[in-house]
Amino acid sequence: MDDKGKLFLRLTVAILMAFHGISKLRHGVTWMAGPLGAHHLPAWLAYGVYVAEVVAPILLIAGIFTRAAALVIAFEMTMAMYLVLGMKVFELDRQTGALRGELQLFYFFTAVAIAVLGSGRFALSKGRGRWD
Repeated sequence: MDDKGKLFLRLTVAILMAFHGISKLRHGVTWMAGPLGAHHLPAWLAYGVYVAEVVAPILLIAGIFTRAAALVIAFEMTMAMYLVLGMKVFELDRQTGALRGELQLFYFFTAVAIAVLGSGRFALSKGRGRWD
């Protein structure tokens, strides 16, 4: 059952993150120049989003370099929280009562869980490597 749970977790994060990646592929990442520039970072860093939201989900679905792909997603969520929300991540939304960074924190912690757990048996790598 553990391997089925790992597969379910991998697929859930990968598929939901891939929707964000598809949006970036369709509409681009030029809008990210603003948040990056506000933190004195070069605009070309925005292209890293394609790795985290397109490549990493594909790797998670296939179960190849699972741990590394999950860490890429966790890093991206860290940067998203820093660049877009800042300390507002931990503020409560008055309408919902949830943290403003709830979604980003959820992706971050589920990606970390995947990085700790690995790919499991239902993966192309079958959990044989250090990064699977």
